[in-house]
Amino acid sequence: MNVEINGGDYTTTNNAGEFTIDASIGDEIIIRSENFKTVYYTIKDRRKLTVMVEDVVKTSIPISSKRRTKKEEGYFSILIDSAKQFQKIDAKKSIEYVTKALESVSGNSTNKKENYLAFETLGDINLYWKQFDLAVANYKRSLTNSDDSYSNPEAQINLQIKLADAYRLNKNYQESISSFTRLLNGSLSNYQEVSVYEGLGDTYKSINNIEESVNSYQRGLEIAITHEITPKITDLNSKIGAVYAQSGALLKANNYFSNSLSLAENENKKRAVVEKNKVADFYSQSQDYEKEIELREETIEEIESMEYKDSIGSNLNSSLTPQRQNYKIANAYASQGKTQDAIPFLEKSIDEANKQEDIIVEKDATRKLSEIYKDLGEFDKAAESYQKYVELVDKLYIIKEQEISQAARFRREIAFKQNRITSLENDRLLNESRYQLAFENKELTQKNISVQRWVIVSLVIIVLLLFYAAFIQFKSVKQQKYANNLLALKSLRSQMNPHFIFNALNSVNSFIASNDERAANKYLSEFSQLMRSVLENSEEDFISLEKEIELLKLYVKLEHFRFKDKFEYAISIDKNLKINEFVIPPMLLQPYVENAVWHGLRYKKEMGNLTINFEQIDSESIRISIIDDGIGRRKSKELKTDHQKNQ
Repeated sequence: MNVEINGGDYTTTNNAGEFTIDASIGDEIIIRSENFKTVYYTIKDRRKLTVMVEDVVKTSIPISSKRRTKKEEGYFSILIDSAKQFQKIDAKKSIEYVTKALESVSGNSTNKKENYLAFETLGDINLYWKQFDLAVANYKRSLTNSDDSYSNPEAQINLQIKLADAYRLNKNYQESISSFTRLLNGSLSNYQEVSVYEGLGDTYKSINNIEESVNSYQRGLEIAITHEITPKITDLNSKIGAVYAQSGALLKANNYFSNSLSLAENENKKRAVVEKNKVADFYSQSQDYEKEIELREETIEEIESMEYKDSIGSNLNSSLTPQRQNYKIANAYASQGKTQDAIPFLEKSIDEANKQEDIIVEKDATRKLSEIYKDLGEFDKAAESYQKYVELVDKLYIIKEQEISQAARFRREIAFKQNRITSLENDRLLNESRYQLAFENKELTQKNISVQRWVIVSLVIIVLLLFYAAFIQFKSVKQQKYANNLLALKSLRSQMNPHFIFNALNSVNSFIASNDERAANKYLSEFSQLMRSVLENSEEDFISLEKEIELLKLYVKLEHFRFKDKFEYAISIDKNLKINEFVIPPMLLQPYVENAVWHGLRYKKEMGNLTINFEQIDSESIRISIIDDGIGRRKSKELKTDHQKNQ
């Protein structure tokens, strides 16, 4: 038979079924043969491993009025194995295999074992593709179908750990804490106990409970050290360091990160690269830029080695790419005021990002390069880099729109497949009720009343399940709408209004052409300040109203500087309005003010007026009024050029 370590060595057994393979605690060993069901086992200690396998053709469903054939049972196992094979490659294909597996047993009256395996596999797929709400629902369905006759207690505990972690990722923090706490009261292996304490620490960290998070991690670390569970020792040192860094205890964080880095280097190179990046991020946070640069340069050397480039550097969403590391090195030099040293690394980042089609990093590095050239007084290069940055922003905006559309379509397809699986489960319950009813009518005709009660209860259960499925679907659609809106908002915030950017650059050009170098320099300086503030807030969903007003004031000041003979402006804020207590999406107000200036006031022959009022209605609401006495919408529409209409 075939024996392999997931991502590691491979061997086969001899005629006596014995094998030897190099493995570490925490590795997953996979044993396959066409004669039995594939075994997935995580190594938890150093003892000799004996693997008991289950014949793929000899399993029967207990208390079933319709016995399944050996062929049906083997087909189900093949489909589940195929689903696991495609789990991290193609979500839709993987879920389709699970659906086919459930369809293969849906006509049988009792198939709880298959449902247990199928819904656990489905939950694993959802968890990997970050569909956390679906993962929670499917893990719970799997647990309702678990039974000691075919699911050993250890496997059930592992499933409960997965459910508790899915609760955390779905932001059901209290449910996650309760689930992990209940597990600690049961019988756990050493590896499971470490995993539970680690999960508790992750949950407490998510709710910013620093003390409980550190306590949980340290308890898990003590157990891992006692039983020499090396991967967990590294992970927990790193996580404790991250929590301390989050709380501002930088000295303690540095000690734990030093431990994790040393342990990771002794573990394997791939793990060391991941840990070096984490520690470099910490050094950046603590402003120890020399150490940060040293670690990132080592990271780049290892990433670019042929052995690890494909496995680490191919994922553009990962920070472990040469272009991202070069960009962060440039930021470290810039933070020290060494702008000349930063330029070569920014150029490397842009070149590598362009080759890898990593537009996000290319955009950020180009923007940073423009800022550095501006600070050095090389305004031609600054303008050239900024123009490239604008082009990249436009290109990224189109890509983001496509990603939103693809994400929505992907979610719809997954929801459709999930509903199909739910209907198969309902069919199973209905078939089970039918078989049970037929059996009772045949054997116990004298208990017709009991049979009727059973039918009623079954129907009630089915109705409740349908309501539950509808609720899950409603919740899923609602969450998807929210996610789509949020993604669209983030995409829109990734760029300034193109009209404003190009008009501003043209204004600078006109100042230069008229030999008004001082005015051009002043305008470009204030324009750069506005752009920096906008880009710094681009990753935030909401900012305080106070910040938004500051950005708006700066923008109106620029427009007035450009059209000072066209209008006067005033910004009025209610004295009772606590502007630091309200939040607003960044740059929400700017397009309205831009329309007032560009389409209303600048065409007016006499001096115009622009008024922006902020007044509080009640404790939770404010009214924002943008008022101008421009030429009006109808007249502005008549003045539009053909180019403007096309835009």
